[in-house]
Amino acid sequence: MRIGAHVRDSENPLGEAGEFDVDLVQLFVTDPQKWNKPVVGEGLDAIHASDVDVVVHSSYVINVASLNNRIRIPSRKAVAQQADVAAEIGALGMVVHGGHVRDGEDPAEGVANWRKLFERQAESGGFAVPIWIENTAGGDFAMARHFDAIARLWDAVGEFGAGFCLDTCHAWAGGEDLVDAVERIKAITGRIDLVHLNNSRDEFDSARDRHANLESGEIDPQLLAAVASAAGAPIMLETPADGMKADVAFLRAL
Repeated sequence: MRIGAHVRDSENPLGEAGEFDVDLVQLFVTDPQKWNKPVVGEGLDAIHASDVDVVVHSSYVINVASLNNRIRIPSRKAVAQQADVAAEIGALGMVVHGGHVRDGEDPAEGVANWRKLFERQAESGGFAVPIWIENTAGGDFAMARHFDAIARLWDAVGEFGAGFCLDTCHAWAGGEDLVDAVERIKAITGRIDLVHLNNSRDEFDSARDRHANLESGEIDPQLLAAVASAAGAPIMLETPADGMKADVAFLRAL
């Protein structure tokens, strides 16, 4: 099992990774709450030059599924730009949230927008790194909250080689049973490329995306360990930083 951590310090990601004693790191290449164009600084250069593998998480503002042109069009551009930077620093792949449409809009149109993203990028040779779509915790009109919605999305984008990132907190909060989540997702997508292994501060089906450390949330830690084992993919912790070392130790002890 390869264990990684999401690092917050873009200026010194290697230092933070060293503190947690992890095999790989996940990071943003730009401010996740803004539309800023990504730039490779010293911290990202250091990651590229190191032996530590890296995964890029795309900005939170991105919503490829949106029917609003002012969100969808810059989202498409941002995915391509951030994927280019991800390739520049040698990233294994880039995680992108499934996104959503608004109340009253047809989710099928959001799925169609995801397909258009891959179709248009394919015309110019595809994305610079694999795109791993992540399941999300809330929203009745989300593209990737419930597994049946993920199945509809995969019917549209699976042929383009889209990857999948399973977030345990999101699945739990989204109302999906974790006991057989790996089996069900693999039946839909044929793959799990990364696991965001997070406990949840909130109850099952809460639709709240609030991560907890592995042994301190609402999800049985042994169930999380079972998901990690069954997935057969690298594990990325996005848990609170003050308990991250204990989370890594918990997994290594297994």
